[in-house]
Amino acid sequence: MSELASREAALDAQIEAAREEARREVEAAEAQAARILADAQARAAQMQAQHDQELGQEAEQIRIEARARAGTETQAIHERAQARVQQAAELILRAVLP
Repeated sequence: MSELASREAALDAQIEAAREEARREVEAAEAQAARILADAQARAAQMQAQHDQELGQEAEQIRIEARARAGTETQAIHERAQARVQQAAELILRAVLP
């Protein structure tokens, strides 16, 4: 009987040791999962910041190009208007002067 009790106690100790080992493994896995999640969140934030910066740079480039086109178009319109004013002045002078 005492041998049976001894074996039962040994089995109980083995079961408890296995439970403790399983608990430590679960804790380690949870800690690793938390590290992986934190790393993924940090990478996502970094990628979002980089994307936002690239969008900002692209938007600035578009504004620069739009300003340049607007300046070119304004200059062309100004030159055409000047030519028309000059033509109108020449027509007026021809009409007034014999």
